[in-house]
Amino acid sequence: MVATSLQTLLRSAGPARCAAASKRTATATAARAISSSFAARQSSGLSAAAAAAAASRQAARRETRRTLCAAAATADAETFEYQAEVDRLMDLIVNSLYSNRDVFLRELVSNASDALDKIRLLAVQNADEYKTGADLEIRIRADKEAKTIVIEDTGVGLTKEELVATLGTIAKSGTAKFMEAMKEKQDANLIGQFGVGFYSAFLVADKVTVSTKSNKDDRQWQWESTAGAHSYTIREDAAADIARGTRITLHLKPDALEFADSNRLQSLIKQYSEFISFPIKLWSTSSNPQQVVDEEATRKAQEEADQKAKEEGKEAADPVAPVMKTEWKESQEWKVQNDNKPLWVRPPREVTKDEYDSFFKTTFREFVEPLGVAHFNVEGTIEFSSMLFVPGMAPFDQDRQMGKSRNIRLYVKRVFISDEFDEDLMPRYLSFIKGVVDSSDLPLNVSREILQENRVVRLIRKQLVKRSIDMVSEIAGREDKKDYEAFWESFGRYIKLGCIEDGDNREALAKLLRFPSSATAAEEGLTSLADYVARKKEGQTQIYYLAADTKAAAEASPYVEALTSKGYEVLYLVEPIDEVAVQNLQEFEGMKLADVSREDLELDDSEEDKKKLEAATEELKPLTDYMKKVLGDKVEKVSVTSRLTDSPAVVVASKFGWSANMERIMRAQALGDARAAEYMRGRRVMEVNPDHPIVQALKGKVELESREAREQVQLLFEAALLAGGFMIESPKDFAQRIYSLMASGSGSSPGASSSSGSGGDGSGSKAETIEPEVL
Repeated sequence: MVATSLQTLLRSAGPARCAAASKRTATATAARAISSSFAARQSSGLSAAAAAAAASRQAARRETRRTLCAAAATADAETFEYQAEVDRLMDLIVNSLYSNRDVFLRELVSNASDALDKIRLLAVQNADEYKTGADLEIRIRADKEAKTIVIEDTGVGLTKEELVATLGTIAKSGTAKFMEAMKEKQDANLIGQFGVGFYSAFLVADKVTVSTKSNKDDRQWQWESTAGAHSYTIREDAAADIARGTRITLHLKPDALEFADSNRLQSLIKQYSEFISFPIKLWSTSSNPQQVVDEEATRKAQEEADQKAKEEGKEAADPVAPVMKTEWKESQEWKVQNDNKPLWVRPPREVTKDEYDSFFKTTFREFVEPLGVAHFNVEGTIEFSSMLFVPGMAPFDQDRQMGKSRNIRLYVKRVFISDEFDEDLMPRYLSFIKGVVDSSDLPLNVSREILQENRVVRLIRKQLVKRSIDMVSEIAGREDKKDYEAFWESFGRYIKLGCIEDGDNREALAKLLRFPSSATAAEEGLTSLADYVARKKEGQTQIYYLAADTKAAAEASPYVEALTSKGYEVLYLVEPIDEVAVQNLQEFEGMKLADVSREDLELDDSEEDKKKLEAATEELKPLTDYMKKVLGDKVEKVSVTSRLTDSPAVVVASKFGWSANMERIMRAQALGDARAAEYMRGRRVMEVNPDHPIVQALKGKVELESREAREQVQLLFEAALLAGGFMIESPKDFAQRIYSLMASGSGSSPGASSSSGSGGDGSGSKAETIEPEVL
């Protein structure tokens, strides 16, 4: 009877009157419920079962009215065509904008946050906006049985016209329109909260229902569409159960049912939306322990007590204390998922060191405190906040990490976007820096292509590089040098790489370099270029350096003999990257950097030293010409030098091409180019020490042009090659010359074997006796 009357009313009145009737019916029902409850308390004759049955009948009548109202509203649903071909647009979203479908929740939560921001702004201008509710929050609920996810906010909501204007096309963004209106200082009436991000819902849902209510409209509206459809429907929502805001219901696809799990949603919220400024509440199931009486255990304890009392002659034992047990009772409740507030939005002076350390360890899964922190906010043409950290130690996979790191977490309006854009936000040599960047000027649907073409990203990158270098410089300038020693041990190679790749900041990076030096003992550690300049000799115009395998090898090298004996300091470059880094510097504070293993080394000699060298050169000209004739194309020339004190000769590299150290490194490359190696290998110059006895002895043998003299020149050249770090072309010939020298010293032929016969009469071929020469 009631259902028939309601059907007649609905057919005649339509959805609008249905809504009004529903409200009146709901009010009357509530009054009757209160009256019934009061009567129940007054009357002891009404049983609990009867009350439950009455409540069940009332619920059934309300459900009937809701169903009939929805049916009436369906009859008046309006169908709208999308402004663009939805199949192509959906394909664009799924395949181009989003690399994984987890981001649907991030997008919808971001939209909800925008809606809350907008109602808060409107309420500042007009407090009456909060009459429909002052609580600003986002609620998310998953239903495994219904295979749905419901995301609801108490934001600004939408009118019917706004639904058509914003959800009718993917190409519009309500937030973008809102920002444009604010910049033009026009009315802040909101156009809507949805744009491209809303349609990411179809990544996991085959049908999406949007119920929304705005303060600008007394009616609640429902928008609905399916994946792949070319149209959508809008109808008045007869339920009218939203005071203000929006409720999105996702009907999940069969292959997306994993998202109907509250634990899965919780992990997504923590990953992407942990720092949203409004509370995100998730309907969660939790198990709570409760202490209850264990009836069976209590009964057994009583029986044991009675038995013991009986054995003692007593009639019965006293009642034992009840035995308790723990039972876990499941309960469901709304739990806030984003209690953590982002540190980077707070003023740096308000954040303590412990908070920085805790954030660093938690966010980046580190267990050592950071060596340095840079916390800053940039305002002006662009706005972003950032916190950068220098880790306390290098990762175990440091070599692999330099190629591809995930140390910079990019946020847009506190929404986590990705940690895969390190190459776009930081140069390779700063890939060890960890931190977060939160920008308000980037789109949520950001991609690598967008980042590469975005002017905002270039400005952000420039600021990040500057702040990172400043942060490392601050560590280097501390009184406690142990901090920078720890940094250099872990990340020194990165700074050297920066000197190669970053020409704009090369001068600042040069101040951070550290090297072993001839002026510092092993226990004193490394020295900087600034310290070198401070210790330079009067009149010194160059910074001298030598590349070698180890510091010990560099100290024993013939290249530094004269320099160290005259009191000049030499930097030792003992890592493969060092030589290339220093060559890119070229100079530091007006002093050129000079490789002591190359020709034409300037030693700031006096006029007397220069004249002495010229005289020695003239005196030994026959010898140097003879040596060049013997060595041929192996050397570009043979000259007299003043760089040697203990060694008879040395082979140096020409001004251009690889040094001995670089040649050795390039030969070790697994995929080296042999043709390029031959081209880049510099011409070699042999320099002799005019005061050495071996050189003076050779000078007297030049005129003879004997085989002995030629062999000694070859041996001297190959020995100089090895002492200078070069590789000899024929180790076999070199060894044979050594054997010949040893044999001549012992008075036997290098090819003769000791006699195995018993007489030892000395018959047979006899080795030629050669007077030994000291080499």
